[in-house]
Amino acid sequence: MAASFTPQNRTLISPATLNRPRGKLVYRIVLAFVLVVFTLVFLGPLYWMATGGFKSASEVVANPPTFFPHHPKASNYHTAWSQLKLARLLFNTLYYAFGALAFQLVFDVAAAYAISKLRPVLGKVILGAMLATLMIPATVLIVPQYMTVLDLPVLHVNLIGTPWAIWLPTVANGFNIFLLKRFFDSIPEDLMHAAAIDGASPLRTLWSIVLPMSRPILGVVSIFAVVNVWKDFLWPMLVEPDPQKQPINIGIRSLSQGVPENVLIAALAISAVPTLLIFLLFQRNIMSGLTAGSLKG
Repeated sequence: MAASFTPQNRTLISPATLNRPRGKLVYRIVLAFVLVVFTLVFLGPLYWMATGGFKSASEVVANPPTFFPHHPKASNYHTAWSQLKLARLLFNTLYYAFGALAFQLVFDVAAAYAISKLRPVLGKVILGAMLATLMIPATVLIVPQYMTVLDLPVLHVNLIGTPWAIWLPTVANGFNIFLLKRFFDSIPEDLMHAAAIDGASPLRTLWSIVLPMSRPILGVVSIFAVVNVWKDFLWPMLVEPDPQKQPINIGIRSLSQGVPENVLIAALAISAVPTLLIFLLFQRNIMSGLTAGSLKG
């Protein structure tokens, strides 16, 4: 009877070495060291920001710094909320973020669907041109974008100080179009042909078949769109001069004159909470959406 062999994945440490007491000890020490280092690197700044909001103004600037607040002051967060008008700034940020999300879902889904399923002439060339835009640094596009929103071509309208100046540059996102296109490619063509035989138009097929099956990737694109607007700093600072209409990142900077350092750090901690919650609540959706279109069938 022929012996059967089961293939094993190659690893840095062989299973035989891991089964030895010394190998297990070295493996656990290295693993613990790596986990501690990466935890400090990623969570250290968050811890410093959260605890800094509880410190006094003198304790924040103390040298050497203190790792724990000696006399925690939770009132710093209340002061930051009221003095820097964080409620208004959070509303502005949500308004800009979900407005950008709506435009991205409409135009990026349409572009990805056209390239993937309708297959226009030179579709691959168009997709390649979209992906090529990902190699252009964002700072290089600042001046052309600013000149565009300052005097919108054809219409000759100045969009500075309006939400359109923030929304329009986010509409065409090459990365999101690529993600959506890859997912749409994984949808069986038999479904598309069956819909066409039943008399469904391409738009009806998109609405009734493609979009309901694309909820995972639509969730990923939505999260990316909201977070990108939430964390953007330079562009909103250029196109929205009114502090009352600015998103939270820019508004805190504009209203921080004369504000103590500990209150400012508390405001920054509050501004970071929504994005952290988005990640913690939807991290599984992000991973499942990114891998959903990787396998067909």
